[in-house]
Amino acid sequence: MLDVRSCASLSEAAGILSGDRQARLVGGGTLVMRDVNEGRLTHGTLVRVTDPAFRQMNAGGARIELGAGVTMAMVLGNRDLAFLHPAARAIGGPAVRTMATVGGNLFAQTPYGDFTVALLALDAQVVVQAGYGAGRGVPIEEFLAARERGGQGLVTAVQFARPHNPGDFRFRKISRIRPKGISLMSIAALLQAAGGRMSQPRIAYGAMAPTPIRARGVERVLEGKSLDAGAIQAAKQAALEGCRPASDAIASEWYRREVLPVHLGRLLAGEDR
Repeated sequence: MLDVRSCASLSEAAGILSGDRQARLVGGGTLVMRDVNEGRLTHGTLVRVTDPAFRQMNAGGARIELGAGVTMAMVLGNRDLAFLHPAARAIGGPAVRTMATVGGNLFAQTPYGDFTVALLALDAQVVVQAGYGAGRGVPIEEFLAARERGGQGLVTAVQFARPHNPGDFRFRKISRIRPKGISLMSIAALLQAAGGRMSQPRIAYGAMAPTPIRARGVERVLEGKSLDAGAIQAAKQAALEGCRPASDAIASEWYRREVLPVHLGRLLAGEDR
């Protein structure tokens, strides 16, 4: 049977999750409660966190921190996070966005998890608290690589640097039904320039591998280049490096591979859909 525990502090919740690998955190419930309702989760402990720190946002400075319990609707309601609004708006419809959380999206299985793709492009740190100790920042790529093993404790927040200019960050979700259809793929890019040339560009894909991935081939060909037609063409040619898309009810592996370079080129060129 399922046992529900409400925790008034992050430390209490972290202690339960660290000590019991079968315990599951209930944030907005869009993932866990679906498993409960559909009979895939019938035993274990469900942990709720009521600590206000879980839903805090520090979004006004150069370094942004979002509590893991912050919802997509809260992101959309914050003008300081306008550059992230397209990624937050990609998560379901209005009812889902009032429940779906930043922390929960980190655990969404492909082809879900579009907000995590944005966080990957922003080089986010995932703050994880194990037991009653202090939280520690884990690079998001490291977190995603270890996600399936579990046992990391409680994700309390994500942290990342604000883009120098809002236009440096771009996000595109491709779905058959817009705006709230399941992703065929998603692409996020941080395209900061120095002297008119790309400086440490970061590109991330969703639904092109078992977890969101960096497009390192694209980053490599863009580094030090002006974002002109030649650079965009080179990026499109490198677009599929490292990709391992699946075939599912949304699209085939072949189709995802075919259309990714097209949508990447449009995103890099700043084209509207």
